[in-house]
Amino acid sequence: MRNWLISTALACTLLSSTGCLIPIYSGDPARRAQELFYSSENLRALLDEWERIWFLDMPTHLTPHSVHGGII
Repeated sequence: MRNWLISTALACTLLSSTGCLIPIYSGDPARRAQELFYSSENLRALLDEWERIWFLDMPTHLTPHSVHGGII
């Protein structure tokens, strides 16, 4: 009984540490390339969104030079 319990615990530990049973990307190379492209585009868009939220893509308001946005 003790050996069975230890082997079951060891099997559960090994099965849970080998990774996900369902792969995140397709096995077809063409479809996998498309999925990788989409995920990289999503990460790029996330960086742009982060810069927009923290106002990193705009001129700072602390500069001594005034930035006029209209037509002079």
